[in-house]
Amino acid sequence: MTNSETSSNNIKKWAVITMSVISFLGFLDATYLATEHFLGRIPKCSIIEGCGAVTTSQYATIGSIPIALLGSFFYLSIFILTIIYLDTKKESYIILASRIPIAGFFTSLYLVYLQIFILKAICLYCMGSAICSTLLFLLGIYIIKNNGNKILKIK
Repeated sequence: MTNSETSSNNIKKWAVITMSVISFLGFLDATYLATEHFLGRIPKCSIIEGCGAVTTSQYATIGSIPIALLGSFFYLSIFILTIIYLDTKKESYIILASRIPIAGFFTSLYLVYLQIFILKAICLYCMGSAICSTLLFLLGIYIIKNNGNKILKIK
């Protein structure tokens, strides 16, 4: 067994599959918000009232690009990388999939801050995305931590 095969066996399959499922759920959530934005509709919030205030605020877009669309690409990239890793067992894919959530986590922290302290409104779908992003971050840290320094090095 080569070093690459040994390291691949150390990457817990459950963590990769969980990362794949969560990234797909995040993709569905963010894509729904992006679709509603482009259709000019406000997402329906059933539990709390705040989706309209959040999704139509000045913070919902960067220029003309909705943040939700960027979130769709974020989640889709992680999903694709985990699927490719599960198929090929090439470490470079899971390494990248484990690192991307770092940016997503800190972005989510900032967006949750904006909702709570600046907009004083909560979007249920946005919070769902923040939870997905946080779970992906934790899974990424778990994968990196349990695979030693090798996974931290860029080849």
